[in-house]
Amino acid sequence: MLIAVILTLAVGTYAFRLSGVVLRDRLALPDGVNRLLPMAAAALLAALAVTAALTEAGAFAGFARPTGVLVGAVLAWRRAPFIAVVVAAAATAALLRLLGVP
Repeated sequence: MLIAVILTLAVGTYAFRLSGVVLRDRLALPDGVNRLLPMAAAALLAALAVTAALTEAGAFAGFARPTGVLVGAVLAWRRAPFIAVVVAAAATAALLRLLGVP
């Protein structure tokens, strides 16, 4: 049963992605929609990142995780190397939790 569900979801996902390629030339969107689509994708990605940074199991994650994300965002904005961004963000969150900050 589990294999059937996995295969069904895989076929559905593939069909959904393929429909975008197949229908791209057949579907004419207004210029306003074409301008907004890239911004919509960025907004969805930002919303996902904020949700992951601020919540855990449907509740506020505490101050340590958002502070670590903020440190990582500042370092990324300052164009620090990726490994430095990840290590600094994780170290900040870990240090705050070690100090008792939820």
